[in-house]
Amino acid sequence: MEPRISVITLGVADLNRSFRFYKDGLGFPTKMTPDGGIVLFATTGARMFLYPYTKLAEDVGISAKSQVDAEHRFAGITFGHCVRKKALVDQVLRQAQVAGGKIVKQAKETAWGGYSGYFSDPDGYLWEVAYADQWAFNPDGSLKVDE
Repeated sequence: MEPRISVITLGVADLNRSFRFYKDGLGFPTKMTPDGGIVLFATTGARMFLYPYTKLAEDVGISAKSQVDAEHRFAGITFGHCVRKKALVDQVLRQAQVAGGKIVKQAKETAWGGYSGYFSDPDGYLWEVAYADQWAFNPDGSLKVDE
């Protein structure tokens, strides 16, 4: 298997609401609309799909009637959005909040020498927005990693 993540699919309770959050609120690019029952965002690196939660569970082969208590469950995964400037951490957190997200953890200095905070999207998926002086970025905004 090649070391690559091609697509991340989020099972969402309300496709229209999540579409507006990511497209209008956070500015994720797409030419699709929720009318087709699924939305693909053309993010840098991996692509991100939004798909109705129950339909995604059905596709996987799991019986799930609804996304129960999304705000209070921890799925053991977070998404990371790394930024080039420390001030962008607070800016992105505010943007997410204005778009309808919830600040879960205010930005602060970290034990690993960076600065980060967390927000959740309307379905409770957690995003860390992080900065560190030692990080270097590729032209497309992805982190440089020594292989």
